[in-house]
Amino acid sequence: MTDGLHKLLARSAERPCALARSELAALLAVEDGTELQALFDAAYALKVKYCGKRVAIRGLVEAGNVCAKDCLYCGIRRSNGKVTRYRLSADEIVRLAELNAKQGYASLVIQSGEIESEEQTRFVEDVLRRIAPLDLGVTLSLGEQTEEVYRRWKDAGASRYLLRIETSNPDLYTTLHPANHSWERRVECLRALRRCGYQVGTGVMCGLPGQTYDDLAHDIEFYDKMDVDMIGMGPFIPHPDTPLATSCQSLATNHQALILGLKMIAVTRLYLHDVNIAAATALQALAPDGRERGVRAGANVVMPNITDVKYRRSYQLYAGKPCLDENAGLCKRCLERRLASIGETVDYGHRGDSLHYRRRMCASASIPGGGER
Repeated sequence: MTDGLHKLLARSAERPCALARSELAALLAVEDGTELQALFDAAYALKVKYCGKRVAIRGLVEAGNVCAKDCLYCGIRRSNGKVTRYRLSADEIVRLAELNAKQGYASLVIQSGEIESEEQTRFVEDVLRRIAPLDLGVTLSLGEQTEEVYRRWKDAGASRYLLRIETSNPDLYTTLHPANHSWERRVECLRALRRCGYQVGTGVMCGLPGQTYDDLAHDIEFYDKMDVDMIGMGPFIPHPDTPLATSCQSLATNHQALILGLKMIAVTRLYLHDVNIAAATALQALAPDGRERGVRAGANVVMPNITDVKYRRSYQLYAGKPCLDENAGLCKRCLERRLASIGETVDYGHRGDSLHYRRRMCASASIPGGGER
């Protein structure tokens, strides 16, 4: 390991946000095997410092693939006529939430395509109120909504919200979306979520066509600027039934895409220290042990899919999605074995709230007039 890398890693471990953007980009550009391992080891040491050798679990419910958006990279985009559309009933979602609790998972993620309507708003409110007695930490990932809708869902029982920005570069964002999709609105939604009191999550895709290390370094700075509590990001894997698939013929191999995803986890952990970072399922699509390698690179959250198997093939945002035929019980046992193999355990019975969020709430409570930074 070079002396320069050693100094960067040492400085980044001392305090959050210690590196300049050029230094973040330099860490993301590391390719030497020994230096890569040093990067991952430094990030994992911080993960253990803040989170212990435990992984927070959120059972994932893919509540429906009907989507009003037409993002050029997404397998459930509105214009993809090859998808069999579905929407789970409230009873089905409640049943899955009960299954999640029986599995010992104290947190739940409800994810679907983006729909804005009063019918959808009331539907989600009803579901949230019905699962409230389970006392789960509930994350919603339902896309762009008005601040009023976010507030209604928060009042009904949601505690976290994940809205991925996909890239902090507005120009790059325009290459991924039709003209009627707004980067500015997405950022404003993140601000609205914070005003509503959510634990706020966002994230990006790594390895997009035209994306640079500087872009990715700026993404990490964006997380800090928005003061987010949790981050879900993963490698860009083109879906064959999308417009972007034809432009990705010469992009990275699976190994290169995996390594870039792991580097983003590691450098984000080194920069932000105490946020929750998910080991995305997309990592497992690139390598059988992708999620475990994500944990060893600094992630502390895993989201096993508890959706009924019959729906999973209809919710493929990218190609090669794993665990399409694995029920929740099999997934739980597999996850326990995989984490044990790297010296980690499932943090059963705990919601796994973001330490970053808890610290901010404590600071706000102790300072007169304290609030968002």
